[in-house]
Amino acid sequence: MEFNTFYNKIQTDETMMETIQHGNSEYPFQLYYDDLALFDFHCVEWHWHVEFEFVFVQEGTATFWVGEKQFSLGQGTGIFINSKILHRYFSEGHAIVPNFVLKPTFLAPADSLIYKKYIAPIQACKVDCIVFCREIKWQAEALELMQKILKAQESDKDRELVTLFLTQELWHLLYLHMDSEVLQKKRENTASSQGRTQLMMQYIHQNFRQNLTLEDIAGQAMVSKSTALNLFRRYLHDTPVHYLVKYRLQEAAKLLATTEKKITVISGETGFENMDYFCKTFKKYYGRTPTEYRRKKQMDTDDREGIVQDVV
Repeated sequence: MEFNTFYNKIQTDETMMETIQHGNSEYPFQLYYDDLALFDFHCVEWHWHVEFEFVFVQEGTATFWVGEKQFSLGQGTGIFINSKILHRYFSEGHAIVPNFVLKPTFLAPADSLIYKKYIAPIQACKVDCIVFCREIKWQAEALELMQKILKAQESDKDRELVTLFLTQELWHLLYLHMDSEVLQKKRENTASSQGRTQLMMQYIHQNFRQNLTLEDIAGQAMVSKSTALNLFRRYLHDTPVHYLVKYRLQEAAKLLATTEKKITVISGETGFENMDYFCKTFKKYYGRTPTEYRRKKQMDTDDREGIVQDVV
């Protein structure tokens, strides 16, 4: 199975909803065979989507932030991430994390009894995620099913059919081990808090070039500065100002890789008033100076183009 190289940067709209289409209307399922080392910061950045997501840690160790929770998962473990939950995952180094996403309607039509009785209750409940480890029997079974689903993608003969019934079997296992009381508890309060956090993130994304203050950011969600700090720590395990700096660096990295603009210009365009501070902070996060980062990205592009020419 080849690594995913065409999809290694999360694209979101102003609400942090991922904009890429996973699968299609006829077959709303998609597998991604990811190595986190191929992502900037070795990180799948903050996003959410309507699809359910299952991630298997095949090699290495990855840290997952899901809603208010944080987990460090090693080789052979996995995680289920519920629909419409803000999440992010990261690795210090090499980590292979094949993952698949599927719309709830992949499991059954939205107007069916199956959907209403077995799918919608989990989708709407307060469970953000479930971690799978091999020490617990049913979770070990879930991990085996996840690996079978990954393996099924290598077949051209009956891939879609096998994927469907294996995924339904995995969902059945999940449903059997959900507490009935938990299923009855909705996420209304969490959604409100997460929504305020998303509003502040959206404001940062749209105004990162300006000189923003904590008061400015908090004002977009009509909360106090202390509440803004608490919400960012609760959901993003970060502060608003630190998140702003990281976002500026990501935008600067994008400009370095895709334009010929001078570094001084990029520094100013991404909200850094001090060139020395920009270079120092950029190297801290990316492990390279802006010049070194641009050179490396250009070399990577040249290598990919050379491979394409050799194939042709």
